[in-house]
Amino acid sequence: MKRLSDLKIGQTAKILSFKNDEIFIKLMEMGCVPGEMVRVEQIAPLGDPISIFIAGYSLSLRINEAESIFVEDIKS
Repeated sequence: MKRLSDLKIGQTAKILSFKNDEIFIKLMEMGCVPGEMVRVEQIAPLGDPISIFIAGYSLSLRINEAESIFVEDIKS
């Protein structure tokens, strides 16, 4: 299974599930819910944080947060 942190700039994926229950509620409150489409917009020069587009807005996530989100890659 692929993680959100594995995606490259411009890639789109569908959120499947979460690895970490502790961060699950925080991510859900920010719109990261299973079934939602997410696109990677930017990655910081050192790889942390990343900027994603989800639920109609841009969101910055730490790499450890992105690693806890499992996604299904969407082919363009």
